[in-house]
Amino acid sequence: QVQLVESGGGPVQPGGSLTLSCVASGNLFSLVPVGWYRQAPGNQREWVAIIYTENSTSYSNSVKGRFTISRDNAKNTLFLQMNSLKPEDTAVYYCNTRPARRENWGQGTQVTVSA
Repeated sequence: QVQLVESGGGPVQPGGSLTLSCVASGNLFSLVPVGWYRQAPGNQREWVAIIYTENSTSYSNSVKGRFTISRDNAKNTLFLQMNSLKPEDTAVYYCNTRPARRENWGQGTQVTVSA
């Protein structure tokens, strides 16, 4: 019955920045690896960034050096700081555990990068 609610998306110009947030209904983020995923139009959903229980992180090659994942376990909140955004980053962004669980997918938050 875990609920995940993403927010912070919106339109942004190339080179701009956004910070996304994900709030969990329980203490999920302190128990298991969690991360950000995205799905662009016409593409399959892919993982973007993962943070593990010991706070180590992993990033997909397409966002490495531009995005930073972090969390506040006390507030059950996950963040994704996105810098130097490119049109290719346009997608709906979701949070979930790693591995993802089907029942956790929410509606996501739309990020649109265009001039």
